[in-house]
Amino acid sequence: MHEPSRSARVHLLVLLFASSFAICTAQAKLEAGLAAVDITPPEWPVTLRGSFSPKKTESAHDPLHARSLALRNGDGRVVITVVDILYIDQETQDKIKAAAAEATGWSPQEFLISGTHTHSAPSAGGDSQEPAEVAFRKHAAEGIVTAITTAIENLEPARVGFGSADEPSEVYNRRWYLQEGKMPPNPFGEIDKVKMNPPRDLIVEPAGPIDPEVCVVSIQNAKGKPLGLLANYSLHYVGNVPGRLVSADYYGEFARLAPYRIAGRNPPGNFVAIMSNGTSGDINNIDFEGKRAPRAPFEQITQVATKTADAAWTATRDIEYDSNPAIGIRERRITLNYRKPSPELIEESEKILKMSEEELKEEPRLAIHYAARALRLAEGPDSDEVAIQAIRIGDQAILALPFEVLVEIGLDLKERSPFPHTFTIELANGAFGYLPPPHQHDLGGYETWLGTNRVQKDASVILTDNLLEMLEELKALK
Repeated sequence: MHEPSRSARVHLLVLLFASSFAICTAQAKLEAGLAAVDITPPEWPVTLRGSFSPKKTESAHDPLHARSLALRNGDGRVVITVVDILYIDQETQDKIKAAAAEATGWSPQEFLISGTHTHSAPSAGGDSQEPAEVAFRKHAAEGIVTAITTAIENLEPARVGFGSADEPSEVYNRRWYLQEGKMPPNPFGEIDKVKMNPPRDLIVEPAGPIDPEVCVVSIQNAKGKPLGLLANYSLHYVGNVPGRLVSADYYGEFARLAPYRIAGRNPPGNFVAIMSNGTSGDINNIDFEGKRAPRAPFEQITQVATKTADAAWTATRDIEYDSNPAIGIRERRITLNYRKPSPELIEESEKILKMSEEELKEEPRLAIHYAARALRLAEGPDSDEVAIQAIRIGDQAILALPFEVLVEIGLDLKERSPFPHTFTIELANGAFGYLPPPHQHDLGGYETWLGTNRVQKDASVILTDNLLEMLEELKALK
């Protein structure tokens, strides 16, 4: 029989390789895994640091969790972890990611970790050497690693869909213009144009919009049975937790209720629902133009969770599921300059810190706190690197910023995204204070004060440009 020439054999091998690659590519299918790990403080007391006056607590009303969603399709891999915690600083996060990478073989850049910013939970960072604080930091870090590794271990064939529904009745912009001549001085003795959480009888109009969208990423197994849900809502914690109790706030209550919305009266025990915090730096749950009836303890938390769980259910009604979506993640470390106080402000801050309690009564409210913050910025580094991420799950884009992000930034990213579904998770991969857009800096107010906002005033523009570039890279994935 006539033997094919060497060139023909090479051509045949190329065709066979291409055919095999095409078959492998066609067979690449989505896998998903979820996990929830209890990270409630194992020892007491722990300190709640969500206000200017930290408070110790010795019990929990409801548990804190680290909840993870792992997704893999071929070489595309990502784990999204949301933690019921005040915040997690970048240094701590980097250590947690390194430990999870060592345990799983995945890359640290494939992990997104965010805090919900519940004010009724401790932070996972800090340098307090009190035994209970040390124990909690260790317990939380280990729990987050366990959530990531368990979600990866739980990977199984799956399909994913995306949707959203609006819930506008529980979100309010907290930055307001006041009646002329009614603005009190800020901690630096200056007069702002807007005020956070103002007296109702002095308000004129809000200084920004809201984002009412409850976005969902819905996960089913290969047979169409519900596995889990990742949701996103641009609302600060609800708070008003009595008795200095630890609580996961509405994020935890949503996680409890959502399985019943999505999976029915008897949801599977392995169903995990996750509520992430969207761009809520200037959004809270206070209706400044109206007044709701008094609430029982935790009632308002439950109401917000109920409404967002209902919206999540609505969002899943018409979802079309995909068993072979493109999965990808991009991460960049961006250098941002820190804002620095003027020589005059440094001198004034040093004076304030030396004042007696009687003398401080003549200074603006919070003057001593912001004097200390100004001096820390003066003595600190000139710049820092912040980690930002962009994730693609089929037609869904998820962005991550390590700030409390004002809502306009998130709305802008949604509008300019090349994907039909986009949301942003804040306080992800670190915690660097508030992030206002430049024009909100011009208005002043709490979210823009030196010390509340620490990075250069055009930081949001720089980060938005980078995120949009990363989305274009992900759009090219097949």
